[in-house]
Amino acid sequence: MGRYVELHSFVQVAQKGSFAAAALSEGVTPAILGRRLDALEKRLGVKLMHRSTRGLRLTELGERFLERARQLLREFDDVEAEIASNSSLVKGHLAVSAPAAFGRRHVAAHAQGFLQRFPNLRLSFNLTDSVVDLVSEGFDMGIRIGEVRDPNYVAIRLFPNRRVVCGTPAYFARYGEPRTLEDLSRHNCLAFTLQGGQQRGWTFLRDGQQVAAKVGGNLSCNDGELLFSWVCQGIGIGWRSTWEIQGELKRGELVTVLDEFALPEYDIQAVFPQQRFLPAKVRFFIDYLKELYNTPGYWERG
Repeated sequence: MGRYVELHSFVQVAQKGSFAAAALSEGVTPAILGRRLDALEKRLGVKLMHRSTRGLRLTELGERFLERARQLLREFDDVEAEIASNSSLVKGHLAVSAPAAFGRRHVAAHAQGFLQRFPNLRLSFNLTDSVVDLVSEGFDMGIRIGEVRDPNYVAIRLFPNRRVVCGTPAYFARYGEPRTLEDLSRHNCLAFTLQGGQQRGWTFLRDGQQVAAKVGGNLSCNDGELLFSWVCQGIGIGWRSTWEIQGELKRGELVTVLDEFALPEYDIQAVFPQQRFLPAKVRFFIDYLKELYNTPGYWERG
């Protein structure tokens, strides 16, 4: 596990005062932060933090280590900024994997702008809805939508996202709006069907627990853009990401239902393998996408 990642996670937990708050800031789960802290303490052979149901408390060694860790991270950031000021030093090949539709519209579409900043780089993209093993297939980084569970990857949240049920106003005027998860069984639900896809059902949050609602419909496919097109045509309803439908929602072409059950965190994330030093080309591309995605109005235009 990368030492920078461990240090950064330790500092975030110490500053935020809880694993939950730090996890929200980092865009990972509290369990992943816990494993990083465990690895750091095991490697150092000391206890840095006492954890209990009442909260967190740094040990005496943890307090001392926190100041040194902050200093090291500042020095790392200074070095990175110095390199960034000279774009000619960032060179080589950056290989990126991303979901097909999202990658076309929101990753590869920005390649030219990024290369204008770093003209000595070469970019290549693998756009697929299959989950790619970044290490074995030789990718520097990937874009994922939803939770990243593999502890061998570092995940950085680029923009918050949810999964919602949506359809056209005309569809709901004709067939009515579902009010409960059980109502979905009476609707034409258009499902995604790649590597198991949504055959197990659409996932929601009810009474604090994740539940899967069985769905069925007369059309399914393994192409997200085609599925989105069917929803926009009023053929049925879909379980889509909010990044995909912001423009249609703003124009009133689509509306959402069952929002009170929507998964709250299905974020757009950049992932890369755990490593001691994060290549500048990866860091700068992540920062570039994060800057774009957080520009006001970006998703309505996209």
